[in-house]
Amino acid sequence: MNLIIDIGNSRTKLAVFEDVTLKERTICSSNEIEKKIKEILENWSNITHSIISNTSSYPIEHLYFLEKYTIVLQLNQFTSVPYTNNYNTPETLGLDRIGLVAGSAKAYSNENVLIIDAGTCITYDFIDSTNKYHGGSISPGLQMRFKAMHEFTAKLPLLKATDNVNLIGKSTSESMQSGAILGTCNEIDGFINRYKEKYPDLTVIFTGGDADFLSKRIKNSIFANSNFLLEGLNHILEFNKDT
Repeated sequence: MNLIIDIGNSRTKLAVFEDVTLKERTICSSNEIEKKIKEILENWSNITHSIISNTSSYPIEHLYFLEKYTIVLQLNQFTSVPYTNNYNTPETLGLDRIGLVAGSAKAYSNENVLIIDAGTCITYDFIDSTNKYHGGSISPGLQMRFKAMHEFTAKLPLLKATDNVNLIGKSTSESMQSGAILGTCNEIDGFINRYKEKYPDLTVIFTGGDADFLSKRIKNSIFANSNFLLEGLNHILEFNKDT
């Protein structure tokens, strides 16, 4: 069994896999990571391997105790992955993007796939039907847009996304909601449409913390999967057991 640890900018996801089957998933804050890992190890005594993806500033030495219980793979830009990486600067590629592309290589082999991760930033990653990863795009995430409008202006308030959004905002808050939410959705649909012009058989995967909220407003057909990164990290761990 495998323990997957995804330490992100705003929260940490922990998951237990038996082969490719997700058995448990939990989310915690940075100050709960060690406690939660120890609880999982107590509850799942058959865990033998673990992988750590750390995209934040969390001090990884706090997790060295894992080596007493599991064979640990600490994901980095030089870890072996189950696809060909054609990114021009692989040493700068984000660990989350590496994991997402691995998930696509496992679940959608021989397909042209665009993976959209709507989190702190929105990332777009493309892997083609020959298992070659080419790169993609990075743009501000939904909450980052609200925060930027607040911090880079003198009077605009700090807002959070709301379900009630209109094309025409009739107040400052409504106008900000319209700009941030509908602007994000138009961006996502625009990227999908541009990719489909070149790859008509495109498969689109939508994941990340804001995926559920945004997916209701996306016009294109997508596959929403909140566990896609965890599945990808598990695939990398399994792949490295055999290398």
